[in-house]
Amino acid sequence: MRHLTSLFNLSSEDVREILALASDLKSRLRRGERPALLAGHVLTQVFEKPSLRTRLSFDAAMMQLGGSSIFLTGKDAGLEGREAVSDVARVIGGYSDIIALRTFKQSLIEDFARWSGKPVINGLSNDCHPCQALADALTIFEAFGSFEGLRVAYIGDGNNVAVSLAEVCGHVGMNFSIGTPPEYELPRSFIEQLKQRFPKLDVLESNDPYAAAANADVIYTDVWASMGQEDEKEARQKDFKGFQVDTALMQSAHRKARFMHCLPARRGLEVSNDVMDGPQSLCFPQAENRMHLAKAALVWGVQ
Repeated sequence: MRHLTSLFNLSSEDVREILALASDLKSRLRRGERPALLAGHVLTQVFEKPSLRTRLSFDAAMMQLGGSSIFLTGKDAGLEGREAVSDVARVIGGYSDIIALRTFKQSLIEDFARWSGKPVINGLSNDCHPCQALADALTIFEAFGSFEGLRVAYIGDGNNVAVSLAEVCGHVGMNFSIGTPPEYELPRSFIEQLKQRFPKLDVLESNDPYAAAANADVIYTDVWASMGQEDEKEARQKDFKGFQVDTALMQSAHRKARFMHCLPARRGLEVSNDVMDGPQSLCFPQAENRMHLAKAALVWGVQ
């Protein structure tokens, strides 16, 4: 039984094992093979936040692996105070072989890992988004054939996606740049922890998106206002002016740089249509890889 609660909680060997498993399962699917590695197993998904990719990728992954999936909202599961979290976790663990959560507080995921008695996967929390970053790494490897010498430049809000993207860069040996408006940087405590954990990781921080994008192989962005930040939407649009990933910004990166976005995208805000739909975009292969990564995370967790 192994948990995937955050990338900081994994070794680099764990990360490479999951990526290799995802690549193998994807290749086998392309050949028409759907090995029932989790036949008879039950995945329970508990979501406090709605999702397209996270829920569908885990549902499809579990079905292709021969298992079944149960979905509960946070209210269905009693996470709004009806019961103690430890009690909920133990009950769900008794009915399940593996649990995936998409929630607000990272502490809820850690509590489930402590009390459920079953492998727990972080489908997203306010702190981090490990499955997304692992799928991103898989996509980058497929596009470039290697991680060696690559630089990933994240442009936008220093949010949970940026956190996990920086961590996966440290695990696989890529370099990481981030360009954010002032006051939207990654927390200093995280940067210090990141550099301590990955002393060889080259981290570049800037409030200039062009400086962050310079010499990058991958330009990555996310929405400027995430779920729960709707009241800040107008203020953030003003603060992020000049941080759109458009053709001009892409041209400041390497000539063969690729564009990535974890989706959903607000076209015309953080990314222009010509970049989103252009030949450098990896957005939709990246989205598909969420399913292949989910399969790997499920199999890895129960092994």
